[in-house]
Amino acid sequence: MASVTFSHVWKRFNETVAVQDLDIVIDDKEFLVFVGPSGCGKSTSLRMLAGLEEISDGEILIGDRVVNNVAPKDRDVAMVFQSYALYPHMTVYDNMAFGLRLRKTPKQIIDQRVREAAKSLGIEQLLDRRPRQLSGGQRQRVAVGRAIVREPAVFLMDEPLSNLDAKLRVEARSFISKLHQRLGTTFIYVTHDQVEAMTMGTRICVLSAGELQQIDTPYNLYHNPRNLFVAGFIGSPAMNFFDATLLNNNGKLVADTGVFQLELPQHHIEIFRDHAGQKVVLGIRPEDIHDSLYLPSGIIPAQVEVNVDVVEQMGNEMVVYLEEQGTSFISRMDPRTSARVGHRMEIVFNMENMHLFDVNTKLSLAYDTKQAAIKA
Repeated sequence: MASVTFSHVWKRFNETVAVQDLDIVIDDKEFLVFVGPSGCGKSTSLRMLAGLEEISDGEILIGDRVVNNVAPKDRDVAMVFQSYALYPHMTVYDNMAFGLRLRKTPKQIIDQRVREAAKSLGIEQLLDRRPRQLSGGQRQRVAVGRAIVREPAVFLMDEPLSNLDAKLRVEARSFISKLHQRLGTTFIYVTHDQVEAMTMGTRICVLSAGELQQIDTPYNLYHNPRNLFVAGFIGSPAMNFFDATLLNNNGKLVADTGVFQLELPQHHIEIFRDHAGQKVVLGIRPEDIHDSLYLPSGIIPAQVEVNVDVVEQMGNEMVVYLEEQGTSFISRMDPRTSARVGHRMEIVFNMENMHLFDVNTKLSLAYDTKQAAIKA
């Protein structure tokens, strides 16, 4: 078992910076997820840790050992790739045993580890088959099994579920989470899918354009995003953003979007008072916009009237696309909502869960205050 440290790590491809000053510590037995859009540097970070890419600057440590110049085979890590990378001419048993044979592991130990791993993964009946005879989900489990038998200090997974259909992805997420709990080993997982990240990681490292945006628990990323990028990336549908001016109205603070005037909760005034008169970006998640006829308890309401553009019936909820005077946004409403395309309706913003961001820096205006509250 081992912790992993990225100490001011950079990766450059000629003039292109792929990873910029990555400085994080991943605890022993943690399940950390790298997430971000395509090209953000998440897979490159994983490959540098595995030894498949050279580091331009900085250090990577596994435990207390700097591994910058250590060969991949000597880093005590095992990697599961998006493509699974199974040998088509070998059986499942031989694919799982291959790495151990290269290390000249005794035959008896190989057999024991392969059969134990196959049993834990539910693929013991497939050991004599070849990859072409397996489904996508079965191939994914074989690839994971090949990593398990090595008993590494760190598991590295690079989008291992990308080739699975939607139903199998849900099953595989649960399977990998349970596997982490059972093995008690450090897992580092790369995905572009924020649902995977939120459901699997004990902490999530959000990257954009090679730069760390925020590393935090799923709960904190959702409720206390550090900046506009994290706020917009985490959550589905994405957070709605409105350009606004923060006004002081007889001791009350009001976010004026030019279309709506939304009063901030009383207990938020102290946090945002110094920003009165400034332009801000107001963020409201779709799930915090409600039909006025079906309000949950405990919200701080700001009611407005809008047009309904599109209604998507999801069964357990309605995704409603709204518009007012050229401003469009999305809500997730109670399935009983009366929203009808082409009609006007009364909606309510839950101002308790609103976010304000600086127009220039894109940083949350309340991030430090909320972090202090979380730590307390």
